[in-house]
Amino acid sequence: MIRVVLPHHLRTLARVGDEVKLEVNGRATTQSVLDALEARYPMLRGTIRDHGTQKRRPMVRFFVCGEDVSHDPPDTALPEAIVNGAEPFFIMGAIAGG
Repeated sequence: MIRVVLPHHLRTLARVGDEVKLEVNGRATTQSVLDALEARYPMLRGTIRDHGTQKRRPMVRFFVCGEDVSHDPPDTALPEAIVNGAEPFFIMGAIAGG
């Protein structure tokens, strides 16, 4: 089981707690985690990735084992600590302002 931590506004939209647990088919990658998340919580489609291109939205970041993997290719394998649930996959909203 892969643990995913969502930002507050997406938790509210999906009506879930702080963390969700997902079963990922095949190799665990950012893409497969997001596919599983959107399949289980269809109301999140288009909020994290663009509907058409499937690219990450500009103000969304992904963190794995304390590292920002937002710019890594989406098919990069995730570390074993994520795969076995020891560490969560974080989805965070970037903060901007002036």
